Amino acid sequence: MEATAGLVPVEIPAPENYKADEPQLPLSRAVPVEIPAPENYKADEPQLPLSRVVPISFSKLFAYRVVIILRLIILGFYLQYRYTHPVNDAHALWLISVLCESWFAISWLLDQFPKWSPVKRETYLDRLALRYDKDGEPSQLPHIDVFVTTADPSREPPLVTANTVLSILAVDYPVDKMTCYVSDDGYAMQTFESLTETAEFAKKWVPFCKKYSIEPRAPEFFFTEKIDYVMDDIDLSFIKECREMKREYEELKVRINAFVAKAQKVPKEGWTMQDGTPRPGNNPRDHPGMIQMFLGHDGGLDTDGNELPRLVYVSREKRPGFNHHKKAGAMNALMRASAVLTNGAYILNVDCDHYFNNSKALKEAMCFMLDAANEKRTGFVQFPQRFYDVDLHDRYANHSMVFFNIIMKGLDGIQGPMYVGTGCCFYRQALYGYDPAVAGDAVEKSLLMSQKSFTKRFGQCALLGGAAVTETTNAATLLKEATNVISCNYEDETEWGEEIGWMYGSVTEDILTGFKLHTRGWISIYGMPSRPGFLGCAPINLSDRLGQVHRWAFGSVNFLLSRHCPIWYGYNGKLRFMERVTYINNATYPLTSIALVVYCVLPAICLLTGKFISPETKDVYGMWFIIFFISIIATVILELQWSDVSFRDWWRNEQFWVIAGTSAQPFAIFQGLLQIFTRIDTKFTVTSKVDDQKVNELYVFKWTWLLVPPTIITIINLAGLAFSVSTAIIDGYESWVPLIMRLFFTIWVLVHLYPFIEGLLQRENGIPTSVILSSFVLAMIFAIWWIRVDPFKIDKWFEVNIESIVRNIYNKFFAKLLDFDV
Repeated sequence: MEATAGLVPVEIPAPENYKADEPQLPLSRAVPVEIPAPENYKADEPQLPLSRVVPISFSKLFAYRVVIILRLIILGFYLQYRYTHPVNDAHALWLISVLCESWFAISWLLDQFPKWSPVKRETYLDRLALRYDKDGEPSQLPHIDVFVTTADPSREPPLVTANTVLSILAVDYPVDKMTCYVSDDGYAMQTFESLTETAEFAKKWVPFCKKYSIEPRAPEFFFTEKIDYVMDDIDLSFIKECREMKREYEELKVRINAFVAKAQKVPKEGWTMQDGTPRPGNNPRDHPGMIQMFLGHDGGLDTDGNELPRLVYVSREKRPGFNHHKKAGAMNALMRASAVLTNGAYILNVDCDHYFNNSKALKEAMCFMLDAANEKRTGFVQFPQRFYDVDLHDRYANHSMVFFNIIMKGLDGIQGPMYVGTGCCFYRQALYGYDPAVAGDAVEKSLLMSQKSFTKRFGQCALLGGAAVTETTNAATLLKEATNVISCNYEDETEWGEEIGWMYGSVTEDILTGFKLHTRGWISIYGMPSRPGFLGCAPINLSDRLGQVHRWAFGSVNFLLSRHCPIWYGYNGKLRFMERVTYINNATYPLTSIALVVYCVLPAICLLTGKFISPETKDVYGMWFIIFFISIIATVILELQWSDVSFRDWWRNEQFWVIAGTSAQPFAIFQGLLQIFTRIDTKFTVTSKVDDQKVNELYVFKWTWLLVPPTIITIINLAGLAFSVSTAIIDGYESWVPLIMRLFFTIWVLVHLYPFIEGLLQRENGIPTSVILSSFVLAMIFAIWWIRVDPFKIDKWFEVNIESIVRNIYNKFFAKLLDFDV
C-alpha cells in the first residue's frame, strides 16, 4: 500500500459478499515456520558456532571468589561482635544500628552471589553471512519485526523518533526480512505527519548510508560528529553527497518542527486531513484504532531504484473506561498487529529515543539466536543501554555501569540477563507463552487446540497463536483484521498480559516479562558488541533522574507485592536458584532505603547527643570495622578488574545509591503500599527525551518532594558536625579521640550526598526557598519529637530485657554448634 501524503485513516472496506451473520472462512492459512537451513547445510556435518563465550582470566575470578568468601566470614565475626556488645547508655541507637547492618548484610548477599560466574561473549558475523546471507543469493535470515514505542510528543519529540526510525530503515539487514513498526500511543497528529515526512526522506537517506557504510545511521548524530575531510582522506564525491544530504535533513527538521508548532493548538472543529476529510477522533484518550503502511513493496523505491524496508504506523484504539495497561498494552497491540501483517519469527523493541548506533545490531542478535548451542532455548538477547547525552562527569550515574557491566555479566553466567525494556530481541514463540521444550511444535500445537481454548488464550483472530507465515491475496482484508486486533476490547477474557505477551501489573513491565520467560525455562543472552548496538538519551537534571528512579523502584514494589513475587512464584524447577536470587534482590532492593535513611540519620544523632552505636572503650570494634572495610575495598578492586568498569563510574554509582535511597525509593515504598490498600492506579510519567539544549539543563530545578528527605539529612548532619567540632574545641584534646569514629560516619554520609548538594547549590538562584523551608520545618518537627519522647529513657528497659535475650540466643546457638557430632 502506498504511503499517504497526509493524515489518512485506514478504513478497510468489507468484501462485497461479506455478511456479518454468516460464519467466515479463515482469512489465511497458518503454516509452521521453520527457520530455513542454508543450502550448503548438512545434518551430519558439525557447524561452526556463531558465537562463543570469552573466558575471564581464571586468576582474576579465583581471587575475586576467595575475597568474597573471606568477606562473608569477616562479616559474620563483625555482626557477632555487634550482637553481643550492646551500648549500655544508648541501647536504642545500638539496636537500630544493628538491625540496619543486618539488613545491609542480607542485601549484600542477594546482590553479590549472582555475580559469582560472570561471562563475556563475542560473535562471528562472517560465519553468519556465510551460512545465511551469501552475496548473490537470496538471504535466508529470519524475518525480524522491530517495535518503536512513543506515547507523548511533548516529552518524546517527533524528531527524536524520526532519527530512530531512520537508523532502523538503514540497518544492515535484508530489506525484505525486516519491518519497522511505530506505536503512537498518544494518537498525535504531529507524530503521524512527521513519520510521513520521515518515510520520504528515507528514500534518500538509506541508499546514502549503505553506499558509504556510515556509522551511526541516525542523521542527527551522524552530522554532529566531527569529520576531518583532509586528514581522513575522504572521497570528494562523499563530501559532496554528505553536504547535500545534510541540507535535505535540515529541511526535514524544519518541516517536522512546523508540524510540532502547528499541533500546539487544536482547532475547535478538530484536525482535518490534507484532502479535507475530518480526522477520525482528536482525543488521544478516545479514538479508533489506526494503521498506515509506508514504503515496502508498494511504497516506492529509493533514489537508487532499490526496495526499502516496510514502515508501519500503529495507534491502538482507546476508549474511556478501559484499562489500556500503559506501555505493556501498547507492546501487546503491536505484537498482534505484526503477527497479522508480517509475523516475523523475532521481535526487537527499542524506545523512541534509542537509535541504532551499530548497523549490524540485528545480525549480532541473530548470531546468538541462530547458534546451534542455544537456538532452541534462547528466549531473548538483551543489549546494554548506553547513552549519548550524559554530562562528562556523569554526576547522577546515568550510565549505570555497575548494573550493565557487572550485574548483567554475572547473570549471563547463570540463566541470562534481565529484560530492561529496550534494545532486546525476542523469540516470538517465547512471548506466546510456550516452553522451550515445545517451542518447535508451537504452531502445530496451536492448530490442534480447540477453538474455545484458542479463543481463551489468543482471542478471536485466527492468525495468532504461533510463529506462522500467512498466505493471503486480499491485503485490504488483512489490514482490517490487523485493525481489529488493536481494538481496546480485544484482550477481554484472553490471556494477553497474564500468560502471553508483555505482562501487566507493574509499571516496570520489562522486569516482570523477563521473569515470566525465565520461569518457563527460557534462557537469555547478553550481547555486548565492541560498538554499542543502541544509544539513547538519559534524564539530565536531578529532578528527572529521581523521577525515573522512583518509577523503577515503584515497579519493584509492585513486583514484590504481586502474584508473580519471585519469593514464592515459579517453583517448577525451570528457574535457576541464583537467577531467582537476582529477581528477589530486584523486587526487594527499595526496602533497603528504609535502613539507609535511618543509618544516614544516626551519625547526626550521635554527634548531637554524645552517644554512639558501639562501645567506645573497647578497641575490638575498631579492629573488626577496619578489617571489614578492607575486605570491601578488596572486593571492589577485583570486581572492577574483570568488569572493565572504572573507579569513577563505581564511585558515582555508590553516591547515587545513597541519593536515590534517601529520596525516591522511600517514596516508592509508601506509594506501593498506598496503592495496595486504596486500589488507586498510578499515573505513568514518560521520561523526558527533549534533547535541545540539554547541556544547559544540568542544574535546572523542577520542584518535587523527592528532594526534601536528602536535604533534611544534609542539614542535620552539617548541624551535628558543626556542634560536635565546636564542642571538642572547647573541651580540649581528650574529647577528640572518641569523636573520630562519629565524624567518620557523618563525613561518609556527606561525601555520598555531595552530587546532590552540588546540584542544589550550583543553580542560578541557589537552593529553592521551598526546599529550605520544607526541610527546616520537618527537621524541627523531628527535633521536637525527639526531645518529647527522649528515646534514652527506655535504655534501662533495653538493658534488662534485650541484652539478656540476645545473650541467651547467642549462648544456646553456639552451645549446639559445639555439641554437634560430625
